[in-house]
Amino acid sequence: MPANRVKACRPLGPAALPSVATSDDDLRAYSEDAAHYPGGRAVGVALPRSEAELAALLDGYPRVLVVGAQSSLTGGATPVDDLVASTARLHQIVKIEQDRVRVQAGVSLATLQDALDAHGLVYPPVPTFSGATVGGTVATNAAGAATFKYGSTRDWVRGLRVVLASGDVLELERNQVMADDQGVFEIETGRGSLRVKVPTYRMPDVPKCSAGYYARPGMDVVDLFVGSEGTLGVITEVTLRVVPRQAGVCFALVPFTDEARGLMLVDALRHLSHETWVARDPRGIDVAAIEHMDRGSLDILRKDGADRRNNVTWPTGTTLLLLVQLELPTAVALEQAYEEIADALTARAADTPLIRFCQLLGEHGAFDDASLALPGDRHRAEQLLAVREAVPAGVNQRVARAKHNVDGRIEKTAADMIVPFDRFREMMQIYHEGFASRGLDYAIWGHISDGNVHPNVIPRSYEDVQQGKEAILDFGRAVARLGGCPLAEHGVGRSAIKQALLRQLYGDRGIEEMRRVKRTLDPQGKLARGVLFD
Repeated sequence: MPANRVKACRPLGPAALPSVATSDDDLRAYSEDAAHYPGGRAVGVALPRSEAELAALLDGYPRVLVVGAQSSLTGGATPVDDLVASTARLHQIVKIEQDRVRVQAGVSLATLQDALDAHGLVYPPVPTFSGATVGGTVATNAAGAATFKYGSTRDWVRGLRVVLASGDVLELERNQVMADDQGVFEIETGRGSLRVKVPTYRMPDVPKCSAGYYARPGMDVVDLFVGSEGTLGVITEVTLRVVPRQAGVCFALVPFTDEARGLMLVDALRHLSHETWVARDPRGIDVAAIEHMDRGSLDILRKDGADRRNNVTWPTGTTLLLLVQLELPTAVALEQAYEEIADALTARAADTPLIRFCQLLGEHGAFDDASLALPGDRHRAEQLLAVREAVPAGVNQRVARAKHNVDGRIEKTAADMIVPFDRFREMMQIYHEGFASRGLDYAIWGHISDGNVHPNVIPRSYEDVQQGKEAILDFGRAVARLGGCPLAEHGVGRSAIKQALLRQLYGDRGIEEMRRVKRTLDPQGKLARGVLFD
């Protein structure tokens, strides 16, 4: 029977302080993350090889920021007068089993997937960037396109090893330690017992939520650290659930000149996929993800030549572009896939998932203009995926140019919000009206199968940035009213606008409850100071 008490142990490895680099070149390499948060300053950089070396750093420095790939989009991996401790040397794949894998925190997702592939396995709930580390994705409860089918990182974490600010280590296994009826965990350390009180705020009931500390009645202690953004402890090792690799995958890039018709197709695909999962129907439509690109995104693709570069076209007047990932229960050779589609066009089709999918596209008037990457056609799949990735890349390039050419204060101004899918149309209308009323240029793309998209300002001036932040705060209030979460998958980090959204969501009381958890586990504020709250 689960208890509410866990006993800490000592860190593994020799207790030596690792070397700390302080040269300008070393510090500059770690001065910012993917968000380009301004003012990054490291006092030194260390690459510990063990838990004990990491614990020695925590004992020797007043402020420590642990980083992985520094792919944070929130400034959460940007140091501000911190010692940077990189997990780059914690890169061992400890053990692969039939249904789980145990890895150190610095293993990249690409390395993990390659290792699993050799065993016919896969870890599905990955974000877009494969260079991200396992520890970083767990610390932020990362999610991505396939959350629709597979859920977020939290759902796949079976165990953790965590170094606390005190240097004590927790080895945690899911379903072993739960909060008691008063919402309390007891943690026994070498320096006494810690009483951790779970916050009482109610988290949004949506598939993606990366909004502060997890809080549920009777919650698992594992979930206290998943999504805590490195502020409560340092994740050094993770045990993840894995599944057999998909037999086949088909991608379809589907344009619509009528956005409403496109949303009808998304709704149908979501509904049919849920039916397939419930019935375990091997002939059913099984969609893992549907990506969304709006009119502003299409303008970027055209101007940057991403359509021509990747050999895709769409009709004049297209206002919505969907990228659908269809999974197949059995392997289908490329030649067989072509034959199935040819048979479908001549009404001789067998009843297969691929044919059902193509017929559904036809029913929504979308088959003729769709670009398909059939199973086995890896090159075509890479082209279609590249179209999707060209949108955020194009926005980031425009922000960087404006910052350089127009005003150095210009920064990326974007949101990461989610609503229940039945409120998605309302959310999109709010975005369109909110940006248009302020005269802003913008693009919206993301994971429509979850009801999670990313509204981004394309700034022409610093005033656009200010107006964009005002719009995002308004969006956050509206999304909360719709039952959604204004912080879906990227976390909060050091971003002032995201910290404001967090306070909007939970109120002053909720933030203070999070601070109380932080003070209990890290009373001196050593870990990731300034992340989540100032």
